[in-house]
Amino acid sequence: MLNRVVLAGRLTKDPDLRYTPNGVAVANFTIAVNRPFSNNSGDRDADFINCVVWRRAAENLANFMSKGSLVGVDGRLQSRSFDNQEGKRVFVTEVVADSVQFLESKGASQGGGNRGGSGFQPNQNQQPSGNNFGSNNSNNNQRNDDPFADNGEPIDISDDDLPF
Repeated sequence: MLNRVVLAGRLTKDPDLRYTPNGVAVANFTIAVNRPFSNNSGDRDADFINCVVWRRAAENLANFMSKGSLVGVDGRLQSRSFDNQEGKRVFVTEVVADSVQFLESKGASQGGGNRGGSGFQPNQNQQPSGNNFGSNNSNNNQRNDDPFADNGEPIDISDDDLPF
């Protein structure tokens, strides 16, 4: 049997990051996915899909993506039910994401970035984030966000290195 969901859409609001009592990160989010056809009035409708992602992917989504960001979701459809505070049975259907891909650079959905999706356009005015990603380098102000900025030599990339 097969239960696979692949979506590409924009976040309708900032992801809601929470932690379980055991300290496991979980993020709930909704993406708007445009339908491939127009309605009777010629407008394109969208579906609003509820999604959930766990652990490190949840933290990354909440830290790096915000309302309007274009994301890709790969996961499975799941239905569950629970009793709400009034004692009424509530049924929920959502996509449980195995992975969430960032389909544009941070801040691109606010109008200043790359809408075409053809590649990352670094923001030259952006200040260093201060995140060392596990590094012990305490002098973070000298970090250069573009590793190829000072080196004018060509980059050797084979076809095997490309993700497509």
